[in-house]
Amino acid sequence: MAPTPRPQQGPDDATEAYVGLDAESAERRAREHGWTTVRALPPGSVVTLEFREGRLNFEVDDGSVVRCWRG
Repeated sequence: MAPTPRPQQGPDDATEAYVGLDAESAERRAREHGWTTVRALPPGSVVTLEFREGRLNFEVDDGSVVRCWRG
């Protein structure tokens, strides 16, 4: 029997380290740390709730990251 596939884990990265960075620097850092998808969103955006390994989300207000979360 074939082994059960396991979802790929995202980078072991502290999301709070992105808060306060400008959006461009935050995205560059995220890609350097191995995040495959980086999503910048304005405050109050409506987003889907599906979780995606390897995705990092930024809430960006006035050019700076004010919130960051995985998935």
